[in-house]
Amino acid sequence: MKLGFVSDSLGTKTFDELIACAVELGVSGIEINTGGWSTAPHFDLQTMLKSTEKQDSFKQTFIDNNLEIISLNANGNPLYPHNTTQGECLHDTIRVAGEMGIKTVCAMSGLPAGAPNDSMPNWIVSSWPPETQTILEYQWNEVLFPYWEKTVALAKECGVEKIALELHGNQLVYNVPSLHKLRNEVGPIVGANLDPSHLFWMGADPLVAAEALGEAIYHVHAKDAMLNAPVQATTSLLENGTLMDIPARSWSYVTLGFGHGAQWWSQFCYRLKMAGYDGWLSIEHEDVLLNSYEGLQKSVALMDSVMPVAESDFKLQDI
Repeated sequence: MKLGFVSDSLGTKTFDELIACAVELGVSGIEINTGGWSTAPHFDLQTMLKSTEKQDSFKQTFIDNNLEIISLNANGNPLYPHNTTQGECLHDTIRVAGEMGIKTVCAMSGLPAGAPNDSMPNWIVSSWPPETQTILEYQWNEVLFPYWEKTVALAKECGVEKIALELHGNQLVYNVPSLHKLRNEVGPIVGANLDPSHLFWMGADPLVAAEALGEAIYHVHAKDAMLNAPVQATTSLLENGTLMDIPARSWSYVTLGFGHGAQWWSQFCYRLKMAGYDGWLSIEHEDVLLNSYEGLQKSVALMDSVMPVAESDFKLQDI
């Protein structure tokens, strides 16, 4: 496995500072945000689309610093009702990835409205009352499948081999069954970006999810979540309070180790290996209480202590 981090983890740094921090932290690569829910401070997508010279310069900076570009990340809602901006961002990201020889793009599945004339996304998380099923049928069959059939075709055309969808709340693909549902429809270019933090707050088990996803794991975000039991006891984990008020929330994103310790992360790495995954662990720091660089330092130190790097050399002896 190899360790890196998401560029927005240091979103206040310049590009040169970002690279310098990566070198100082001793990681092997950086996952680059290109738009969507990100202002993409380190990557001007439209400029990159128009200039192979800019693409080559960007890549050369990584080579000169012995770093890799892990993937491009266009996380957002590509199915936002009556607004194609984020969907176009994903498609442009796929085009640039293809031109730059980057084989993996990270994204979200998207969440459309509940009916053609609605103006806001609608996330259905229960099966009653019965209109929920009508909404889901429209969202999957009329919007999600057609969009992803087109997106997969574009990826094939551009030479992008993997689109790693984050299992994230407020998206149609948010758990293992929904990932498999889309993948079975549009094919194996679509896989999972397994981020434990979201599964924690949705009540799933990332260790079991890793086994259930198996070869469909295309990318891993190393991000932790803290469940705040006293608050959870009265509010549940269905939390819609501000992300900035940690004490008032039933769950929050935290620095690695502050929600789940080294023993859990070592188990997670081992379960990934059991599932056949030996790729990138990309730290995504979104802890609002800790300094971002300090949080990355602590996260890198934890992952360095538990993450397997070398290939197995165990062989049974002839006896």
